[in-house]
Amino acid sequence: MRDLPPAFAAHLAEGVTTLCRCWTLARRDGMRLGFTDHDRDLVLNGLTHAARTGLEAAEASAELGFAVSGGDVAGALTALGLTEADIAGGLYDGASVETWLVDWRAPETRLLLDVATLGEIRRAGDAFVAELRGLADRLDAERGRSFRATCGAELGDARCRVDLVAFGTRGTVAALAEPGTLAVALDGAFAEGLFTGGRLAWTSGANGGAVADVRLQAGARLELWEAPARPVAPGDAFRLTAGCDKHLATCRDRFANAVNFQGFPHMPGNDFVVAGTLQAGLDGGSLFR
Repeated sequence: MRDLPPAFAAHLAEGVTTLCRCWTLARRDGMRLGFTDHDRDLVLNGLTHAARTGLEAAEASAELGFAVSGGDVAGALTALGLTEADIAGGLYDGASVETWLVDWRAPETRLLLDVATLGEIRRAGDAFVAELRGLADRLDAERGRSFRATCGAELGDARCRVDLVAFGTRGTVAALAEPGTLAVALDGAFAEGLFTGGRLAWTSGANGGAVADVRLQAGARLELWEAPARPVAPGDAFRLTAGCDKHLATCRDRFANAVNFQGFPHMPGNDFVVAGTLQAGLDGGSLFR
């Protein structure tokens, strides 16, 4: 049972209430935005929660145990501070959302209903529906080290130790073949496919500060997994870092970093299990001699 603040409990006991919902959103870059389904702006915890955003709450669910609770919130993309380009650019990925039930006559009389993270955002025309995921969703995130044949580290992190500066370069856009495919000019010559699976960080232009994943690098052509959220123009600058498919051969031959490989390359896979005793060489001897 939830304990209600005395002032809030007294307001509920009046029989006729003046309640509305407020949402406080905090992006990972530190920006905070407030919204309400009331018809006037409300100040909550020093932050103005904007009305006239077309925001409304959909059905919410709560589960016992470790099931992930959540709900949806819908609104218009014209809401204060929300743009389609920012959403597509990932600025709201993983943002935290507090849902408050507020007495609009006295905003200090309020109840925190839920704390969630922003999940999938579905867009249709000028409207959006955002999924709210409860705190139990964090239990689904991978923690610790897993046993697998491929490397469990991220290229350049503390476990990998590869110097990304040595395996990166700067460049500019020469032409835009189609959305998500760029003709580029790179500072230097590099092996074919070095940046396949790598990262592109925009350093100028309309997408400055955004990061994209590289699907394929073929000579002076880059294919991105997703087209940039904002228009790309010739001359836009970026920085590229190499890609890694997390296999031992790549770690050894491309980065000379096999000593820091964070996988188990000799771990038998499903093909080994179903091959049968004789084909797999299960005679008691070494598999790698």
